[in-house]
Amino acid sequence: MELLSDLFSGMQQWLFETLVQPLLFHLGLGSILEDAYDGTMWLLLGVVQLIIMLAVFGPLQRWRPVEKIVDRTSVRLDILYTAIHSLGLFRLVLFFTTQPLADHVFGQLHVLGFSPFHLDEIWPGVTDRAWVSLILYLLIFDFVDYAFHRAEHRFQWLWALHAVHHSQRQMTMWSDNRNHLLSDLLRDAVVVLVSHLVGVPPGQFVMVVIITRLVESLSHANLRTGFGRIGQYLVVGPKFHRHHHAIEPPSRPGRPEGNYNFGVLFPIWDILLRTARFDGNYGPTGISDQLPEHGGRDYGRGFLAQQWLGLKRLLGGAPGRS
Repeated sequence: MELLSDLFSGMQQWLFETLVQPLLFHLGLGSILEDAYDGTMWLLLGVVQLIIMLAVFGPLQRWRPVEKIVDRTSVRLDILYTAIHSLGLFRLVLFFTTQPLADHVFGQLHVLGFSPFHLDEIWPGVTDRAWVSLILYLLIFDFVDYAFHRAEHRFQWLWALHAVHHSQRQMTMWSDNRNHLLSDLLRDAVVVLVSHLVGVPPGQFVMVVIITRLVESLSHANLRTGFGRIGQYLVVGPKFHRHHHAIEPPSRPGRPEGNYNFGVLFPIWDILLRTARFDGNYGPTGISDQLPEHGGRDYGRGFLAQQWLGLKRLLGGAPGRS
């Protein structure tokens, strides 16, 4: 593990000194070198994620696919969403939005005497061990994701944005990042807030992000498998999460669907809060009102169309066709 960490740090240093730093000086942006160094790290992490997806998840999908890919246009669109998130473009948006605001707010609170709660200091000698604290942080941030995800299905205004994600009829390993950008911005603002409150160390936060991203990509994969009779209760797999995306008869047109299996990493929160369902099959995915017999609602075929229609729904577009 230490060898991999040293290798990654060396690659980050080389990329920053060879390409990023000279470019910033050329553009007169030397004042943001420290943030750019962090940005180089996120870029490399995105590249590592893409390599793992292509080298591991891709062959698994070809080995045991749930369904034949018939809509390659929508899959290519999901690849675009993944590139926006994994190659640092979305992280750049955060750099100019939520991160400066959070730094300012918590900087002022620090002046007033506030100090974050350090989870790894609860039980000296135990919780300060790297692997123990990592598990604790994974559980905390997974609960945050569970709660936010459940809210997206509970509140109509959040569902108006989250519907972009559920409108994919051809789920693959790329589908995880198919989200409305405003929804992602809100979710990341919550994560940044919690990270400041619990005082998660930067290294641990990076590990939480990369593990979460990889598990989410796998759970959305076009892969006919789970983690077995026992494993399905421990880690969210493709079968468990695909059931969350399953098309069901609508209770009312335009209302949220998939009100179960909200977990991102662990099913434990679904089990404890009684939203877990393990009886799913590998049926079709999407939103019921996309079907012609239920109105054939348009959720957009392109990136800009999906983002625009999400905003229209948010601002009060009537249920039915958009």
